[in-house]
Amino acid sequence: MEGKIRYAFSATVWQHAATGGWYFVSLPTAMSAEIRQHLKWQEEGWGRIKAEAKIGKSQWQTAIWFDTKHQTYLLPLKAEIRKKESVKNDQPVRVQVYI
Repeated sequence: MEGKIRYAFSATVWQHAATGGWYFVSLPTAMSAEIRQHLKWQEEGWGRIKAEAKIGKSQWQTAIWFDTKHQTYLLPLKAEIRKKESVKNDQPVRVQVYI
């Protein structure tokens, strides 16, 4: 991930309320404010920024999405990653995001 900025944090996994809703972790609000201040120019539609993420030994290409309601970026967690890393809803995880 040469040339990318690394952000590391711990967060609790949560599931969107909709039936079959996606799973996410919310980036800390202070970290989100810093990312938005310095990297907002990279945002595409709906506040999306391309990123790479890592949990445990799993690393994948993804994007973070800015949630205006909560003023934070959200990282979606694919089922494949949750399965590989045994990640469950309401579980704290250590995350690295590279932008």
